[in-house]
Amino acid sequence: MAADDKKTLTISSKTENIVMVESLINDICDKFKISEDYYGNILVALTEAVNNAIQHGNQNNPKKHIDITFSMRPDHISFTIKDEGPGFDYSHLPDPTSPENLEKPNGRGVFLMRNLADKVEFENNGSTVKLDFKTSK
Repeated sequence: MAADDKKTLTISSKTENIVMVESLINDICDKFKISEDYYGNILVALTEAVNNAIQHGNQNNPKKHIDITFSMRPDHISFTIKDEGPGFDYSHLPDPTSPENLEKPNGRGVFLMRNLADKVEFENNGSTVKLDFKTSK
């Protein structure tokens, strides 16, 4: 794989397919010698994005798919996660650190992505999320 090649993994919207995403991350981090400092951030942010795509985007419909595209550049790694849902209003999400939201079982995915990735972008009304991670300090 050249430094700017892309690779796509397509999964159906079943939570058990997260293991395939974890395997993809492990393979990428091993192949490109991504340090453990970055591995954890990539793993958590990407699995949160895919979980959101499964649950919220595709409404846990196993007939709908999610495309996870990966590309490696000399100084950063990028992932694009695209679901078949209508999207969401990503600019008006409740703050999961507010006292009234601390006990809620959900609502932390986008917060985690924004805090773990170096860059987060939403496209197609939120049905596509791009995560960029620097691979060198």
